[in-house]
Amino acid sequence: MTQSQTFPLCNKFPKVSIIGAGNVGKTLAQKIIESNLADACLLDIVEGLPQGIALDLTQATGLEFHHRSIVGTNDYKDTVNSDVVVITAGIARKPGMTRDDLLKINAKIVTEAAQKCLIYSPNALYLVITNPLDVMTYLVWKTTNLPSYKVVGMAGVLDSTRLQAFIAMELGVSFNDVQSMVLGGHGDLMLPLPRYCTISGIPITELMDTETIERLVQRTRDGGAEIVKLLKTGSAYYAPASSAFHMIESVLLNQSRLLPAAVYLQGEYGLKDIYLGVPCRLGCGGVEQIVEINLTDEERKILHNSARSVRDNIDLALEQLGMKH
Repeated sequence: MTQSQTFPLCNKFPKVSIIGAGNVGKTLAQKIIESNLADACLLDIVEGLPQGIALDLTQATGLEFHHRSIVGTNDYKDTVNSDVVVITAGIARKPGMTRDDLLKINAKIVTEAAQKCLIYSPNALYLVITNPLDVMTYLVWKTTNLPSYKVVGMAGVLDSTRLQAFIAMELGVSFNDVQSMVLGGHGDLMLPLPRYCTISGIPITELMDTETIERLVQRTRDGGAEIVKLLKTGSAYYAPASSAFHMIESVLLNQSRLLPAAVYLQGEYGLKDIYLGVPCRLGCGGVEQIVEINLTDEERKILHNSARSVRDNIDLALEQLGMKH
């Protein structure tokens, strides 16, 4: 009889649970497993929908040469022991609907999803995508009592990559050579910062006139609405999914990327008790550092106006949920 051997246990592979199997959720799930980044759990309230998506993606495994698994489910128990929980559940914007119009419906959906996930994954990082983004992120933090560094909203990465695309398209340069920065709330009052936008280190203010820059800035502010108008029956999902993936990758691989995201401010930029888009470092511990950059008086005024709008909607959402600020 051969002597049995004892092998060390393999390290647990990371797990990402995605709440909401709409276009953003299923596209993100595909990116996560096909990049070999993590196993995925896709949850939706519609019976059969996440299961069908998961089966479809599983059948492509051999063609995509990855080794990750995906589970589709309607049961929150299947999200157990997640390293990252992504909340993208909620209704999407329709033509003529602002992000703030979504507030009443999505507030209830998002808070219930977060509380149910918390039962099974109390140590996960919670990444919020549902709009209105900054408000929903605050509600997740408020209703779960998680440390603020464990709750983050995906907005700045998306807004910045939109500005990056518009700059590259305007100048005819490689997208990879463009770096851009957008702060503030995810909406019409966001704060694109042209003087922090560069092409291989060269500020765009030296390559484009003021009128052109303002046109690109406005197109960035209208980026989501422009796509909604074109699609007519839906909203953006490829760029949002890629933006979320970028953030999850930084967390799971502990890259400590410096990214703009909706984080909890406690005095930074002169703002308190609010989630708003600013630069931060994202790593395995969550939000590792909030970076405070110098703003002009006008930029600070725009940022505070954006914060005021977010705060008004936070107060409204808390009132609708029967909670106090």
